[in-house]
Amino acid sequence: MKVNLTPDQRAFIREAIQSGRFRREEDAVEEALSLWEERERTRAEVLAAVDKAEDSLTQGKGRTITGKSMRELAHSVKHRGRARLPRKLNPTSG
Repeated sequence: MKVNLTPDQRAFIREAIQSGRFRREEDAVEEALSLWEERERTRAEVLAAVDKAEDSLTQGKGRTITGKSMRELAHSVKHRGRARLPRKLNPTSG
């Protein structure tokens, strides 16, 4: 496969080689492709999560978020967290 790079891309790769980041141009291209693959995998995971959330909402499994519900959630999380602390670290217990 032949890849045509812009002059700016070639200069960018040359600088990376000169600084010791890469040994060869191919190493830079392989790194770029690996990062692209990782980004696409993450993108697919995010899209799948969005689809799952939309399906959940469509089925009526969603929850309305309000200021009050967020305060209640924060209080609940704090309460559960404090309950897990050892007694000597938790001044509110016994």
